[in-house]
Amino acid sequence: MTAMTTITTAIARVNGVPLHADGEQLDDTLLRQRACSELLRQAAMQAGLLAATDVAPIDGVMSEAASQAIDDWLERELQLPEPTDDACRRHHAAHAARYRTAERVRVRHILFAVTPGMDVVALRNRAEACLLDVRCHDGGPSDGFAESARTLSNCPSGEHGGELGWLGGTDCASEFARELFGHVEVGVLPRLVHSRFGLHVVEVLERESGIAQPFEAVHGAVRMALRQQAWVTALRQCLQVLAGQANVEGVDLEGAQSPLVQ
Repeated sequence: MTAMTTITTAIARVNGVPLHADGEQLDDTLLRQRACSELLRQAAMQAGLLAATDVAPIDGVMSEAASQAIDDWLERELQLPEPTDDACRRHHAAHAARYRTAERVRVRHILFAVTPGMDVVALRNRAEACLLDVRCHDGGPSDGFAESARTLSNCPSGEHGGELGWLGGTDCASEFARELFGHVEVGVLPRLVHSRFGLHVVEVLERESGIAQPFEAVHGAVRMALRQQAWVTALRQCLQVLAGQANVEGVDLEGAQSPLVQ
């Protein structure tokens, strides 16, 4: 297991614009996210879609005008091909499990919540230690997962051993759902699950696989999925071009997938 690294007190910048306050420490993922956002903000400004007086967000929170300008710039710059029917059918055939209806899982989790000012590296280390501990539990009369949830989880479900009950695909955050649905795993997942709330140690207790849907019934969802994939690819390529043209200090964008599109 690899620990998340942090940036030192040196200020990271994009074309001279600081991405964080002096002395503030950010994990690599958040720092890359801010760098990508700043690249797009400056691109929108250079295109005349954002006033030159717009203040750079040193705390990572952009102005409403900047967010709208970036959306407008992306809509203009990202020319996306419409998925063909053949491509949609191939995607459906390769990912049929994603389009099953009424799929449900019964899960429990241990949440390590991310809060402002938190040492993210220390938090990840605690979460990874917990994951290792519950995976190595011998299955004896004591329930190691429930005990860990009661003592460590930042979710109210911790009082009940981390039980979340039966969940459908729309009952939880999308990034959480991606790790649960369309898979066959049962038991403690061998990886931490990242969500907007923090890091989760997750155990799948039961699965109901749902009903397979023919292509004709889900072609709209398939087409939207392929459009999203195309958008993600185009945005990553766009960010690579912008990064290559910019003076980026203190953050490594080489080969990194932008957290903006994860």
